[in-house]
Amino acid sequence: MAALSKIPHSCYEIGHTWNTSCVQSALEVTRGALEVSFKIYAPLYLIAAILKRKKKDYYIKRLLPEILLSTSFLGANGGLYIVFFCILRKLLGGFTAWSVGFGAALPASYIAILIERKSRRGLLTIYMTNLATETLFRMAVTRGIISPLRHGEVLLFCITASLYMYFFRSKDGLSGFAFSALKFIVGKEEIPNHAPVVLSEQGSHRPVESSTTAAAETEPSSRSGSSRTGLLAYIRQLLESGFVRMFSVGYLIQCCLKVPAAFRQMFSRPSRLLSLLYNKDNFQLGAFLGSFVSIYKGTSCLLRWLRDVDDELHALIAGFLAGTSMFFYKSTSISMYLFSKLVETIYFKGIEAGRFPYFPHADTVLYTISTAICFQAAVMEVQNLRPSYWKFLLRLTQGRFALINRQVLDTFGTQASKEFGGFVPQLDPRYATILLPSGGDSTLG
Repeated sequence: MAALSKIPHSCYEIGHTWNTSCVQSALEVTRGALEVSFKIYAPLYLIAAILKRKKKDYYIKRLLPEILLSTSFLGANGGLYIVFFCILRKLLGGFTAWSVGFGAALPASYIAILIERKSRRGLLTIYMTNLATETLFRMAVTRGIISPLRHGEVLLFCITASLYMYFFRSKDGLSGFAFSALKFIVGKEEIPNHAPVVLSEQGSHRPVESSTTAAAETEPSSRSGSSRTGLLAYIRQLLESGFVRMFSVGYLIQCCLKVPAAFRQMFSRPSRLLSLLYNKDNFQLGAFLGSFVSIYKGTSCLLRWLRDVDDELHALIAGFLAGTSMFFYKSTSISMYLFSKLVETIYFKGIEAGRFPYFPHADTVLYTISTAICFQAAVMEVQNLRPSYWKFLLRLTQGRFALINRQVLDTFGTQASKEFGGFVPQLDPRYATILLPSGGDSTLG
């Protein structure tokens, strides 16, 4: 069927098919989203506060307001989408291919992000920009505009890891959480010799142990030009210690992620506890992290020995080779997220150097556009949306997002109903003008 420019149906017939009232529908979505959001943020903020060892004053004065603020942000994002969905239909006299998703989500997302705390907007923006980029890529592949590259997520991770490790080894390259995270992953012996100064136990200042210093103390065989056997023994020691440590970290992380689901089924299915410990994903994430640090440290050590110099350019090669560890745990989400953070790092460095312009409220604008893109996919072509985000939207709206009349939206040519098994909502004939397609299902089971 040829794609139409606009369909004249009511917002009840297309969007809030569970309730004929626009106002009541918006309130229902808002109430449900607030309930779900509170269940998400309450334990999240509490655990974060415990891990950060917040003082008693925080729990008394700030914890609940912060939870309620973030809860209101998500609740508003869901409820306002329905509001603008209906408003746009009134203004346009119908629905276009973009008004049902992007158009309604744009103002809703903008208002919602203004409710959220400023300190969280950057993190939310990175996540949604990453998600929107992945969604646009899938849309382009579906339309035949571009062809997917085999092992593309691994290649992207190799490039990202290469640049991250170069910045880690460069003066003023990384700081804060990014520097600390990489120091934890690759070990303190890889800290560059221009690392920040720290306070010693006696109160005096001393430089953090650098890779050059560590190499001089722990690589006597390579620095003194003695036998190659000494170097190989040292590299083997590096690989074994780094691999075991990070393999254990990856294994434990994956186990912890599966604990909530396993705990709920502990009494009905005790065997789930065994699958928690011997799950393939646990070993894959462990192998990914363990091999990453082993390849990076082994390559760095070898390059230092071959060139007899400690050079940050070694990190480009070592980081790229270490990126191949993603073959153990392929993840487009990880690659895209880290790449997005890398672009953010480079952009802010460009601002500091005076090479890039600074745009006020850029995080707000990026979040708004990115979220609108994802909502567009959720309505018109959910097959191109990351499955985990689709499940989140269903949870946030308590399943109502799946009740959109996508069979009618198929007229726009995006196969909107492709993933919904012929579902057709049960509309009240007193308020509907749509002739429902024959053979359609009225349930999503």
